[in-house]
Amino acid sequence: MSPAETADAPIAPSDLPYTEAHSIFRASARRFFETECAPHQEAWGKAKLAPRSIWARAGEMGFLCPRVPPEYGGAGADILFSVILIEEQVRTGAIAPMMSLHSDIVAPYITNYGTEDQKRRYLPGMASGQTIAAIAMTEPSGGSDLQSMRTTARRDGDDYIINGQKTFISNGICADLIIVAAKTDPDARARGISLFLVEADKAEGFARGRNLDKLGQHASDTAELFFEDVRVPAANLLGGEEGRGFAQLMDRLVEERLMASVASVAMIDRALAITIDYVKGRKAFGQRILDFQNTRFKLAEAKTEATVLHIFLERCLMEFMDGGLDPAAAAALKYWATDQQCAIIDDCVQLHGGYGYILDYPIAQMWVDGRITRIYAGANEIMKDIIGRAVSAEATRDG
Repeated sequence: MSPAETADAPIAPSDLPYTEAHSIFRASARRFFETECAPHQEAWGKAKLAPRSIWARAGEMGFLCPRVPPEYGGAGADILFSVILIEEQVRTGAIAPMMSLHSDIVAPYITNYGTEDQKRRYLPGMASGQTIAAIAMTEPSGGSDLQSMRTTARRDGDDYIINGQKTFISNGICADLIIVAAKTDPDARARGISLFLVEADKAEGFARGRNLDKLGQHASDTAELFFEDVRVPAANLLGGEEGRGFAQLMDRLVEERLMASVASVAMIDRALAITIDYVKGRKAFGQRILDFQNTRFKLAEAKTEATVLHIFLERCLMEFMDGGLDPAAAAALKYWATDQQCAIIDDCVQLHGGYGYILDYPIAQMWVDGRITRIYAGANEIMKDIIGRAVSAEATRDG
């Protein structure tokens, strides 16, 4: 592993308000991912699943749901603790377990919108790793167009009855708790969507499909989910009020895109560190690969893009911490970070030559694992549409 990957500091110089507590946390997180996750990725990849024991271990170490308030089992930490966990997991090449999905995507739904009873029932188990969580939005008939979802939830006395199908659900095989998006009013489009907390072991009529065979990220489970007359107590309607699901989803997608961008920028840094180390040692025609002008130009371009992305990412993180990250800015960051991540890693594969195509080499694994980033958290084409609509609205306001 190169020095750039092992330095006891953020992946790149930062103006974010890191403290000594963050540094201590980073060192602990690094040890966890290096010693307890990274060495097992091949075995977990063959199983297409990380074991429950690693979730419990992460909970024991305080690495799950760090931003959940202490009264619900978390540490009440700031977002930089989540950033550190993502960066250190990327740094080691550990795809699983998918802790950020659990902690930074699912948990905030319950923290921000859940009733007091829902928070006390579910958050402590999520923080300890005894309860693994997932969120089910995407359906076979569509992903980004959430208003057109076909899964329904019909009120029946003290219960709701859920019918439908979801797909591409990360943590879908191992999840104990699944936030399910469903139509409580099929005719109301966005206003008819509600979110439900479904406990997998108590949901008669709930079934998991196959663990999907993906191009990359093999150590993480991704599943199809089926709901056939699944009865869920009305008390499991997130927030206790129908029709608020779409607004909740849109609000949380800003944070999801921000955290996806953290991972992509960290992946760019890791790819550059690995590639620079490789081209320093590899020779062709009597000189180092690093000494060819094409190599230096490619690395110069990548380093420039990485620097610009770090500045943009930090600005977005600061705006999020101040409570004001604009959805269009989050979309711009997500689209540009993931596009550049894929382009830069592809160039790094090329600089590795034939070895870049061998999965024993980290850069090849990064190429297959990273391609999904331009699709999840909203496809990049949707990001451009969000940005375009914001530009159009601004132009209209300006006359």
